[in-house]
Amino acid sequence: MRTPLMKPFLLAGFMLAATALRAQDADLAMAGPARKQVLADFLIEWMRAKYPSAPSEGYVLYVSVQSQRMYLVVEGGMWSEYVISTARNGLGAARNSMRTPEGLHRVVRKLGDGVPAFGIFKARRFTGDVAAPDSGGGDLITSRILWLDGLEPGVNEGGDVDSMERGIYIHGTADEASLGTPSSHGCIRMRNRDVIRLYDQIPVGTLVVILDN
Repeated sequence: MRTPLMKPFLLAGFMLAATALRAQDADLAMAGPARKQVLADFLIEWMRAKYPSAPSEGYVLYVSVQSQRMYLVVEGGMWSEYVISTARNGLGAARNSMRTPEGLHRVVRKLGDGVPAFGIFKARRFTGDVAAPDSGGGDLITSRILWLDGLEPGVNEGGDVDSMERGIYIHGTADEASLGTPSSHGCIRMRNRDVIRLYDQIPVGTLVVILDN
């Protein structure tokens, strides 16, 4: 049985494990299934320690700001890894900061059924226009929207730090060449084919953990 006094030691151990993983596999895109499963196991244990009341089973997305990767873990298994982009301005939750908020979120809405790849959204509605691949085009929102709702009051929920009110999404981008580096205005950008596939895979309510590691 874990006592409250054990939690700091568990977290310290998890951080040491994460450091070791980064040292051995700086780019996990090159790692094999066994190494990726080690990462999945680590993420699940970290989540259980950090968010003991949140379910770590089912569908969970882990966003690593440091590596600019997102991992889909389903029922404890590593399903997918994606190259993404978080905010050019770094981490932060304040309104109008154009930063990516940390912490625990959930997918509260999915928008974009039937929208073609590179289809452009304005105010969460498909405009009927389609962006040219790798056209740049600023911070266009394309293909699909997974709208995030913060679950940590004062951190990413409520007041001037509310992720849902800020319009923090996981979405496609017309600037796929920028993926892998922080370049968004606060959202989490993905390749269009990746976000379409992810949209079809995960349900509303999927947990999303945004980590600075």
